[in-house]
Amino acid sequence: MTLESVGSKAPEAPAPPRVAPLAAGGVPLLGHGLQLFRDPLGFLGRLRDDGGVVRLRLGPKTVYAVTTPALAGALALSTDFQIGGPLWESLEDLLGKEGVATSNGPLHQRQRRAMQPAFRQEAVPGYGPVMAEEARALVERWRSGTTIDVTTESFRVAVRVAARCLMGGTYMDERADRICAALATLFSGMYQRMVIPLGPLYRLPVPANRAFNRALADLHLLVDEIVAARRASGIKPNDLLMALLDAKDHDGEPIGEQEIHDQVVAIVTAGSETVGSMVMSLLQVLTDHPEQGDKIRDEVKAVTGGRPVAFEDMRNLTYTANVIVETMRLRPAVWILTRRAVTETQLGGYRIPAGADVVYSPYAIQHDARSYEEPELLDPHRWLPERAKGVPKYAMTPFGVGNRKCPGDHFSMAELTLIMAELASAYRFEEAPGSDPRLRIGITLRPRRLLLRALPR
Repeated sequence: MTLESVGSKAPEAPAPPRVAPLAAGGVPLLGHGLQLFRDPLGFLGRLRDDGGVVRLRLGPKTVYAVTTPALAGALALSTDFQIGGPLWESLEDLLGKEGVATSNGPLHQRQRRAMQPAFRQEAVPGYGPVMAEEARALVERWRSGTTIDVTTESFRVAVRVAARCLMGGTYMDERADRICAALATLFSGMYQRMVIPLGPLYRLPVPANRAFNRALADLHLLVDEIVAARRASGIKPNDLLMALLDAKDHDGEPIGEQEIHDQVVAIVTAGSETVGSMVMSLLQVLTDHPEQGDKIRDEVKAVTGGRPVAFEDMRNLTYTANVIVETMRLRPAVWILTRRAVTETQLGGYRIPAGADVVYSPYAIQHDARSYEEPELLDPHRWLPERAKGVPKYAMTPFGVGNRKCPGDHFSMAELTLIMAELASAYRFEEAPGSDPRLRIGITLRPRRLLLRALPR
């Protein structure tokens, strides 16, 4: 034995992963599903006080909740997790299993490559005239002075922009209202199925289940009509729908009909639901904070000199963009996300078993006083460069990060900016009788029933 060996110490073994603490308040059979259903935003926001990773019980399942920006970023970027869990299971009836929103692995990578040319940053300016035209159409349609059903109008403009830019079709006009009605029923029902997973009970022929099934069948019928109309037209424009119809699989064969169907569903629904929800929230901001509309109007006038706003003006509409980003922080359309562990792993020192579902809430993270000063305050100036650098990494990711980042982020920001600029320049807004601006919590987050009057400036 040498002096060196006597004085040396064996390297310490890494600490074994801990078991995540169990959230309080679970009840028999439903676990925490009842709390998540009754007050999801408050419940998820309070979980951070219990730790960075917390166990939940949703019916018979154990689900892990991630509560900090750093761990949410690690979850999104880790290859130990993939799209899965109660959110995506509830969405599969709508989006299918072969669309870019729900696929994983090589299939997802191939689908993103096929879609990416339509969403490249350099491609977005080509959509500008359509976006501006649809925004101006809103302004003209609202000049009648009648009460505006913001839910219908917001989804209608989102569907029309997606259809005209990405699927080259005015044939969507007569289908827009049907799509909006179907989505309203579907997204409400899918949220219930996510937080209270009662499986076979959702197949019982009760009114709510029948309404859900009718809406689902109508939406899938609409998608088949859209694809059939394009094929029958013989027209082959350079758009996303044509790219899907011409796409090949890894063997060089045309992709299957089911994949085409699921991809079109994703284009029509996922984009229009999130953008439509954000348009609603932005109009609520203009109504509750008229001074923000005044500032946007002044910025637009200074940039354009009074002419109609155009895509080329966007880079100079910085205050308008900051209002949009701040609204995304306060009222993110996508307020909850789930992942599934593909192998046993760790997050924040806690063990995550293989196959376990993990949930995290952008809303809870973006309302956390540990990341934002006065988090409930609408403050567009917090996104000025000198202040934005103080926001913790991953505390604001409205379009996601990593390989699941929304490919349409630049497209959506351009669309929202042009719509916001046009509407704030033309009108002030006030609530009409019967309006219910409280948050409607479903798969996306938006006002329950927003009815407005547009007051010309």
